Amino acid sequence: MNIAVLDGHTLNPGDLDWKGLQTLGTCQIFPRTPPDERAQRLADAEVAVINKVRMDRPLLEKLPKLKFIAVTATGYDCVDVAVAKERGIAVSNVPEYGTRSVAQAVFALLLEMTNQVGAHAASVRDGGWQRCPDFCYTVAPLVELSGKTLGIVGFGRIGGMVAEVGKAFGMEILVHTRTKKDIPYAWCDDVNELFRKADVISFHCPLTPQTEKMVNAQRLELMKPTSFIVNTARGKLIDEATLAEALNAGKIAGAALDVLSVEPPQENPLLKAKNCIVTPHVAWATYAARKRLMDVVVENVRAFQAGKPQNVVNK
Repeated sequence: MNIAVLDGHTLNPGDLDWKGLQTLGTCQIFPRTPPDERAQRLADAEVAVINKVRMDRPLLEKLPKLKFIAVTATGYDCVDVAVAKERGIAVSNVPEYGTRSVAQAVFALLLEMTNQVGAHAASVRDGGWQRCPDFCYTVAPLVELSGKTLGIVGFGRIGGMVAEVGKAFGMEILVHTRTKKDIPYAWCDDVNELFRKADVISFHCPLTPQTEKMVNAQRLELMKPTSFIVNTARGKLIDEATLAEALNAGKIAGAALDVLSVEPPQENPLLKAKNCIVTPHVAWATYAARKRLMDVVVENVRAFQAGKPQNVVNK
């Protein structure tokens, strides 16, 4: 079996190994693949292993040998799954590998906004504490999470874990999902109600035509001026220009984003917006999470090879 890994560096920058995958066939591993080299590198491949490389109709129609696409992520919007199904190509994802790591990142981002650890540490390094006449000082307001309302949009595994952690901080949990689930938290059918009530909104829903730019001017106007946004899901959930305007105008207290609409970004107003933290899509990328991800990807390919594909998203 010919296997081609098109963008292996993000999954394995050097601290993991590819031995599990290499035992399953002839394996070519490319750290990165430019768009114009996709077809050439996949020409003889029966299995493509990808993370963010786009697999669209024009490309898939050039690959008669391709039978299986293993996505090294939970989200698979980089693949046109309908075209893949039409051509008899199974597509698998990894449903759960980074739940705890992403939930941890959500609160790392939120706590940076509420406790301003970085700003205080920078002030101390700059000599602020030595110059202070008191035993302590603050450079920005500090916010206690207990008693605040945490709004969670999307309630899969990660959303559920974020709710658990928020509850441990003493937060009130408010959930919005496409369909009501049996959950031990308050649930609201109208997402606008969540925007009105929440002190913190954390996004854990997929990117769909219905969720694209769900954070827009209308909903930002509903939010409290003391509220925060955290996004570790997909950048296109947010109308970025509008959010930047709201932050610069002080309409909300802050935003912390691990994802943007275009990655890596070129020109993006959020990069210089007030009270905005941007990290480079790393919420998923702890060693432990990537190790689990690698293990499941290998099992997905092995299962396909055995004629019993698992985690298939386009049945």
